[in-house]
Amino acid sequence: MQSLWMLFASFAFSLMGVCVKLASSVYSVSEIVMYRGIVGVLFLGGLIAVRGGTFRTSLPWHHLWRGIVGVTALSMWFWSIGRLPLSTGMTLNYMSPIWIAAILFVVGWWRGQSRFEWGLTAAILLSFIGVTMLLRPAFSADQWLAGLVGLGSGFISSLAYLQVRQLGQLGEPEYRVVFYFSLIGLLSGIAGVVLNTMNGHPAVWQAHDIKGVLLLLAIGVSATLAQMAMTRAYRLGKTLVTANLQYTGIVFSTAWGILIWDDALSWLGWSGIAIILFSGLAATYYNTRNSAAPAKASVTQANDPIATEV
Repeated sequence: MQSLWMLFASFAFSLMGVCVKLASSVYSVSEIVMYRGIVGVLFLGGLIAVRGGTFRTSLPWHHLWRGIVGVTALSMWFWSIGRLPLSTGMTLNYMSPIWIAAILFVVGWWRGQSRFEWGLTAAILLSFIGVTMLLRPAFSADQWLAGLVGLGSGFISSLAYLQVRQLGQLGEPEYRVVFYFSLIGLLSGIAGVVLNTMNGHPAVWQAHDIKGVLLLLAIGVSATLAQMAMTRAYRLGKTLVTANLQYTGIVFSTAWGILIWDDALSWLGWSGIAIILFSGLAATYYNTRNSAAPAKASVTQANDPIATEV
């Protein structure tokens, strides 16, 4: 049942995507990342203080690496969401499980720990056919650039997820993982805002209206809750169930896009989303099945492809 936390995380991430898309018309990516970090740090800082937790960690470099990679992926994702239909932007980012499968397959094959899998290879290649179908209707150069950035955010997110899982296996509680991620996001956002201001863009203390404040607050709260739920799901849930439930975010974001922006994808776009969804499920299945094979894996890692490799 712990895997069901991913269902909540996917819904919260879809809400965050809606708010990011609405806020991107007013705020820069650096500002959104900064305010998201502020809310996360304050929320989790208060939670840690109330529940008697500790900020002390024996894995500072792991947190730093996870933060840098995660904030990079987050910034790219936010930028692409503001320029693409919500369902398209979310789908491209949700290719991270496919990237994870590809990374672990290549690493295992290179080390001689796994044999060549035609089924897994076909699933990975099929996913990129789905990406081409999804982006093909967008002839605009701006949308193609946003699509490539969104695709890149999914790849970088896969590296962040590997690190999240490793931190969980090393005993780091989810609140501390998300707190340091929020802190690094806050510092990165401030650095970005300062650079933007030096280049002639409006200062961070520009006037806010009620709508802007509520959007920024909603981004921070929904993102923080989603990160905690996702981290808990990957740490305690079954990998196959957790990864599959992650794809419900595509359903949620598609529904939001239709309700709020009247998004209307062509049959080619819908087919691309379906192919990506099917490819992700197949890749996760192959990945989990293969990881259960090594007898030397520990009890906590036996059915976990990510933990087995890292």
